[in-house]
Amino acid sequence: MTDAGHRPVLLAEALDALAVKPGGRYLDATFGRGGHSGAIVARLAPEGRLLVMDCDEQAIEVATRRFGKDPRVAIVKGRFSMMERYQENAGEQGGFDGILFDLGVSSPQFDESSRGFSFRYEGPLDMRMDQQSRPTAAEWLNAADESEIARVLREFGEERYARRVARAVVGARALTPITTTTQFAALVARAIPRREPGQDPATRCFQALRILVNDELGELARALPVALRLLRPSGRLAVISFHSLEDRVVKQFLVGESRGDSHPTRLPVPHKALRPRLKVIGKAVRPSASEVALNPRARSAVLRVGESLGVTYD
Repeated sequence: MTDAGHRPVLLAEALDALAVKPGGRYLDATFGRGGHSGAIVARLAPEGRLLVMDCDEQAIEVATRRFGKDPRVAIVKGRFSMMERYQENAGEQGGFDGILFDLGVSSPQFDESSRGFSFRYEGPLDMRMDQQSRPTAAEWLNAADESEIARVLREFGEERYARRVARAVVGARALTPITTTTQFAALVARAIPRREPGQDPATRCFQALRILVNDELGELARALPVALRLLRPSGRLAVISFHSLEDRVVKQFLVGESRGDSHPTRLPVPHKALRPRLKVIGKAVRPSASEVALNPRARSAVLRVGESLGVTYD
């Protein structure tokens, strides 16, 4: 555990996936509270380098306290879809031997009520990872029309009662604005007629708002091709995701880039002629039962890995 309440997920598996070399160059695109970064730095020689990124100001503060005086580590604040620009600003040239994404919300973010990520704690309905961005979850929820709310809850939360919840939101906010986590959670609980065993009825709706506010799927879809371009030949791309929507984006990207260009299935095109850019390394990795017992939040984690073939095409 590297920070109060934080356990890095699939730590050993991620390090194995990155195949960290002492003199290598690495990018942790989602620093969080530094669990993975700390383990990478521990394996680096003096000539090794690590660039860490995060859009959360608190994460950057943690990174600065831990690694600000380490000459092997460069720290930048920003969204990972902009990593190419930040790499240049940090003076990191020549690409990376490994890039890690640990998606989702860190335990400290969930457990800090003022961030508004959890329905378990009373706090403002915020959910922004970058607190300089707009809108907050509350601002969006109080302004969007009913059909748009239903669409977001259905697409990003896979909430089967999205229409009911959207209707309840519009009715409730006509009387008083929806501003807190517990207020929204209670509204969802009243709107949903059937509950899934072992899951709070607000779980899917909170996920949907968080994904929307932070453009999580869009950020991921934009970042993956950039990451592949920044990898050196045989460099590794390792991505830990926590729900089916983001895992689907990762899987489709890795499979698509490993297959290369599309051609009619009946044409006898050699695999090399399809111009694949990476190869998928192993199968999806999930946490062990012992890890889940120690850290229940790891239960939905999935790690997927690709290796750059070191080729570019016009």
